[in-house]
Amino acid sequence: MLWSRQCPGKLNLGLFITGKRDDGYHLLETVFYPAPIADTLTLEEVPGAAAELTLTGLALPADGRPNLCQRAWQAVRDLRPTLPGVHIRLEKRIPPGTGLGGGSSDAAQTLLGLDALFDLHLTPAELHSLAVGLGADVPYFLEGGACFATGIGEWLLPIDLDLTGYRIELVLPGVHSDTRTAYADLLPSDFTPAPGLHQAIWQPVTAWRGLLTNAFERGVFARYPALAAAKEALYARGALYASLSGSGSALYGIFEA
Repeated sequence: MLWSRQCPGKLNLGLFITGKRDDGYHLLETVFYPAPIADTLTLEEVPGAAAELTLTGLALPADGRPNLCQRAWQAVRDLRPTLPGVHIRLEKRIPPGTGLGGGSSDAAQTLLGLDALFDLHLTPAELHSLAVGLGADVPYFLEGGACFATGIGEWLLPIDLDLTGYRIELVLPGVHSDTRTAYADLLPSDFTPAPGLHQAIWQPVTAWRGLLTNAFERGVFARYPALAAAKEALYARGALYASLSGSGSALYGIFEA
């Protein structure tokens, strides 16, 4: 049996930090939106009880841990101990350390793929719980589309926001922006009280430049001035709106089609 899907990345349309929990996690508001870039994931049943991985395309940094797809398989097997072994083929096009959520997207599609491939009939609550255990962004990729996100990014509300009448251009600077460092660099002045984004996102795209901010930009741009220059270059070429995605390093510009 074989199952294959695209794993699209995400953009953050605004990213407001609204507080910090007692456990150290930051509370945020953002709108997730599909990015025009995707990995390709294929799952195939194999004998045994393991998740084998074949990686093609972009290389991933070695951190001594199994790939997120393999961890997703293990999480499902912990819930369904009879889960068969799989061969995971992952073609990476979304660079790591860019704020586009490639690893999270791959993990979410692995959960959905295992459920479909082996008729596991996982409930939405089970899938959400598995996704949260893998990473704060993973639940979004179970849904996709445009979603307003709160909490640490795991509470999602689909919204009717459609940018298909615009052209979205990605800039991939070849810099790995570390998420933990980006959070550590936040200052009190980077925090924005809720519900700022809920009001701003419904304004015309032409008004977003002065309304939709990304709390990580100040610190990330200080570390990597070339990223600030890349954002300004998007505006110089006519972007209606430009921003860092997540904690970077990818930037995007929204242009008239």
